[in-house]
Amino acid sequence: MTEISSMIISHKKAKVEEMESAWHGDLDSMLHNLYKHEFVHECVVLKTCNRVEIYVVSPKSSSVLFSFAKKMGASTHIIEFYGHEESLEHLLRLAGGLESMIVGEDQILGQMKDLYAYSKKAGTTGKIIDTAFEKAIQVGKRIRNETKINKGSVSIGSAAVDLAEDILEGLIGKSVLVIGAGEIGILVAKALAEKDIEAIYIANRTFKKAEEIAYELGGHAVRLDDVKTYLIDADVVISGTSAPHYILTREIVEKAIENRSRKLLLIDIANPRDIEESVVELENVELCNIDNLRVISEKTLKMRKEEAKKAEAIIQEEIKLLNLQYKRQRADRLLADLYRQVYDVRIKERQKAVNKLCSYHTIGEIETEVLDDLTHSIVNKILAEPTKVLRQAAELGNEEFLDVVSRVFCLEKYNARIEKVKQSCENELNRTSEKCN
Repeated sequence: MTEISSMIISHKKAKVEEMESAWHGDLDSMLHNLYKHEFVHECVVLKTCNRVEIYVVSPKSSSVLFSFAKKMGASTHIIEFYGHEESLEHLLRLAGGLESMIVGEDQILGQMKDLYAYSKKAGTTGKIIDTAFEKAIQVGKRIRNETKINKGSVSIGSAAVDLAEDILEGLIGKSVLVIGAGEIGILVAKALAEKDIEAIYIANRTFKKAEEIAYELGGHAVRLDDVKTYLIDADVVISGTSAPHYILTREIVEKAIENRSRKLLLIDIANPRDIEESVVELENVELCNIDNLRVISEKTLKMRKEEAKKAEAIIQEEIKLLNLQYKRQRADRLLADLYRQVYDVRIKERQKAVNKLCSYHTIGEIETEVLDDLTHSIVNKILAEPTKVLRQAAELGNEEFLDVVSRVFCLEKYNARIEKVKQSCENELNRTSEKCN
């Protein structure tokens, strides 16, 4: 049986620059360069910021993947080569978020769906890869529905938003000021955009950057010099700049709250700090820093690791079902080949009988139909019991029995002849087309 093999380059062994250097050209060209290989029957390429993964269905998968890795110029110390069983388990773990840098993250499942759909549309997938990826996507959804592996914050940015939500008992109708539009500031702003808040204000030293993020997330851009003004009405301030000095001093905060009675929550996620620590002495001001957020992140990671155990159990259960599905498919392929071979014999022998009868007297349409029904019925009755036995053997995992059946009826040789005829017809069609052009 032709099975799936894979070549994996991921964050586990490779640095970002190594993954980038292993990727040459666009997805379409890589996919088709792989698919046009004479021994590749099906293929899918997955490419994200943390991984480059290639899946092939090929009778010579090892040599195909090794030669492709060589063409890519990727160092073998960053590549993992997997056989059929390992590839299937990895694929299910990947869809479930167990192979991600942040365990349980949701983004990978969407990326897998999109990239698989791309390959399917390009015509490079078939029954074997379709079965694996459809199962993986279904398992990824099941894991997220039946476990809490994707719940809670694990990045400093999203943890800051969750902390604000906990302290203020919700962010509905609140006004939030984000200072800093760097990597962490963007994470904070994106996390806030998912909440039902009154307004998001993005302040940054480079105003254009603040405008870009504010436009993308439906917020408002603020010049850094105007932060004092917006501080007056803010319910939450999350600051994460790379400034070497305080952005919010005690004096600035004190002046901003002098005419208000509601709480002002300040969350400092900068290193070095953006907010002067002594602001905690002010009435109705609460200050949290990066250490508070680490506690939340660590707690979430611990919870996700516990949920990962449940996900592992689901994967092991689904792997058995997937393997059973492949075994049934193999039995169905054998049966299809067997029926096709026997039906070919039926058609030839029926025609011989018709020709012999025609030499004695005229054969009408009714007689021809009777012969057709007779031969059809004989074939179906002869193959009925072997059909049951083959399917039972597949479900019991009796691969040896299936191999024997294939050899006894010379099904591989028969298929090779069929493929040769098909290829010959295609070549003739191409030659005719070229002449016409």
